[in-house]
Amino acid sequence: MTQLLKVQNFTVSSDGFGAGENQSLERPFGHADPGTLMSWAGATASWPNRTDPGGSRGLDDYFTRDFAHNIGAEIMGRNKFGPQRGPWTDHDWLGWWGDEPPFHTPVFVMTHHERPSFTLSDTTFHFVDADPATVLERAREAARGKDVRLGGGATTVREFLDADLVDTLHVAVSPVKLGSGVRLWESPDELRDRFHLDVVPSPSGVTHHLFWRK
Repeated sequence: MTQLLKVQNFTVSSDGFGAGENQSLERPFGHADPGTLMSWAGATASWPNRTDPGGSRGLDDYFTRDFAHNIGAEIMGRNKFGPQRGPWTDHDWLGWWGDEPPFHTPVFVMTHHERPSFTLSDTTFHFVDADPATVLERAREAARGKDVRLGGGATTVREFLDADLVDTLHVAVSPVKLGSGVRLWESPDELRDRFHLDVVPSPSGVTHHLFWRK
């Protein structure tokens, strides 16, 4: 059975940025407000961090609910794990994701500065200095027949797109404009040479872009 490499629920601004400038420990998305950028997902009934009953159903909730379906491993860039640059100086700090990370699978963090793997709850983080194809091979092995999620950020997604390794891509375009930051694209039309594309507007104001390999 084919193991897909999937980008899911990746949200960008209307001008194509997945995060803003000046990322820090306190501001993982830089000058962008993640609550505004991701408000479509946070409003759904299936949002995993929901603490009160209710939430929206329908299209947005479908994507939020489907997030973990048949996913056996995750790949992310170092900037999604934390804001540090260069050699690791604090091995006691274990990322932005807390004691119960939302992944529940092996996670492969791409970095030029490796460090020992560690486990939090049912998520094990591995730190890999390798090209996208090699990292994907390791993730597929760890996924044990399930699909692999490419979690981001935008730079990492572009690396895998440029290497022609992505099978499906779901990008939610928020009506928020950032002006600068880490860009996924200038236009989704950049990917039409390799992917089919369906564009589906949502009542929440975001527009879902669904790509699958030709």
